[in-house]
Amino acid sequence: MDRKLFEAFHIGRIKIANRFVRSATWEGMCDDSGDPQDRLADYYARLAAGGVGLIISGYTYVRPDGKQLPGKMGIYSDHLIPALQKVTAAVHRKQGKIFCQLVHAGGQTSTRTIGTTPVAPSAVACDYYPEIPRELSREEIAELIEAFAAGAVRARQAGFDGIQLHGAHGYLINQFLSPLTNQRQDDYGGSLENRMRFLDQVTRAARSAVGPDYPLTIKLTAADNLPGGFTIDEAVLVAQQLEKIGMDAIEVSSGTAASGALTPARQGIDAPDSEAYNADFARRIKAAVGIPVGVVGGLRSGPVIKGLLDNGQADFFALSRPLIREPELVNHWREDPDYCATCISCNGCFKPGLKGEGIYCVLDRKV
Repeated sequence: MDRKLFEAFHIGRIKIANRFVRSATWEGMCDDSGDPQDRLADYYARLAAGGVGLIISGYTYVRPDGKQLPGKMGIYSDHLIPALQKVTAAVHRKQGKIFCQLVHAGGQTSTRTIGTTPVAPSAVACDYYPEIPRELSREEIAELIEAFAAGAVRARQAGFDGIQLHGAHGYLINQFLSPLTNQRQDDYGGSLENRMRFLDQVTRAARSAVGPDYPLTIKLTAADNLPGGFTIDEAVLVAQQLEKIGMDAIEVSSGTAASGALTPARQGIDAPDSEAYNADFARRIKAAVGIPVGVVGGLRSGPVIKGLLDNGQADFFALSRPLIREPELVNHWREDPDYCATCISCNGCFKPGLKGEGIYCVLDRKV
């Protein structure tokens, strides 16, 4: 594989050993309060030992009403910091780097999960909402902005090397960006400038809270992949604004749970021409900003990834499902440039997590 893929690069002032990133996913390895268990620390350590340059943690909820699935990691209280420190220490012992992804599920959760009515930009029915949420008041929006900033501070205190905001896949930030889920009539809805106001304010608050030198990144939706939804043209403008206000890198994804065949975790990735399904979106955004831009979605084979780098479509390459089956995948690529991941994109890895077992490849119980 091209040696440039194994050269260090920077996100803000942090040096990343290579251009391979473990994209955030849900692992189901925390207790009911969001405390990570020892097996999650062990799992991340194995990824670091397997050659991943940067690990993005599982999506970590900044407030209890932002939880979506069982076993999800929390960062809403100081009492979680000691357990989070064990996670970061395990990665650092393997000379790895790890960022904490911050999220609020917004309307994409349920009363059964969080014990109260879910909240969202607007009280609208949506195919990827379990129920109709309650519309947030302006005062509540301000409280959520502070919750993201407080989560960023806790992430730094816990030893994470940086943070990533989850601005994709139908979660709260994406809900504000999308005209499908944001039908507000105040200055948080309507125009793109208004719909991105929440993300703008979260970014500014997080940057102010952690200071100018701490890496602040985002997983940004390039499009909802739904009629009438958020578009790539809008995403380019959002990316440019984020760069202006202090974002250090962007990981490009797309789709929601309602996007049919164009969801974030697509199946049937069985040939090079079905890989890298967000690469064109990443190319558009990379051409518009000067900060590092990464791509996630269907990356499986060494030659495809090398081609994306050679063509200037992305600066780093994020994977999730292939690393569930092969935590040592990056080391395989270091040894064999033509290696292809053995992940068959069946999404079976998530089913054990719903049973309290944590994610693993159901085709290979050794993982």
